[in-house]
Amino acid sequence: MKRFSGRVAVVTGGGGGIGSAICQRLAEEGAHVVVTDMNAVAAQEVVNKIVTNGGAAYAIEADISDSRSCTDLITQVMNKSRRIDILANNAGINRRGNLLALTEDDWHTSFAVNLNSMFYLCRAVIPHMIKAGGGAIVNTASQWGLYPAPNHIAYNVTKAAVASFTQNLARDYAPYKIRVNAVCPGEIRTPMLEAGVMRAGKTVADLDRLVPFGRIGNPGEVAALVAFLASDEAQFMCGSLVEITGAQAVA
Repeated sequence: MKRFSGRVAVVTGGGGGIGSAICQRLAEEGAHVVVTDMNAVAAQEVVNKIVTNGGAAYAIEADISDSRSCTDLITQVMNKSRRIDILANNAGINRRGNLLALTEDDWHTSFAVNLNSMFYLCRAVIPHMIKAGGGAIVNTASQWGLYPAPNHIAYNVTKAAVASFTQNLARDYAPYKIRVNAVCPGEIRTPMLEAGVMRAGKTVADLDRLVPFGRIGNPGEVAALVAFLASDEAQFMCGSLVEITGAQAVA
């Protein structure tokens, strides 16, 4: 299916595990994808894969924790592509620890990347979507934002805020035909997760045993859900927080 032919999609954190899968999935379905990441090399590698597979994409290096950088990003895309139909706010970090284990930098950086970036980018994108008659915004929240996991307070709180931000934005801009939804993944096998598992002295197989479905998720499965929410097939979905967990409960 080419559900996104002629459409332009901006994906943040596009060089990471879930982000790169989202970029490739949207490109496979016809979107012209803007891969944005602080890691310019990783972003360009994703672009190269997309182009090799016959898709269309280009990379923009951006620090989305910075307001001006976000505004510049959207300006660059509009100048180059003339439209933004889809914004996938996927970038995120996970500073682990309970309250007493965190530094102030852990706390503030978590909010800057996980939440403030969405405020900056949506504020810059929505006027263009209103002028175009609509659009789709898909935010990456987390199962842990709905059901907090122990010893991840900064991550949990920021992702809970993402969930609330999504529902507030959806309510305010649905009259403009701008649909805002969020995916709430559980454990997904990404380089960030694998690094955390290794630090804890565990294996991915240990995590698999905790999931009723028999394994943790993979980035392509999250990307498929993001693509659905961004597509016209989800026309009446607005303000939804969609869990993708394999029926795993938070420990």
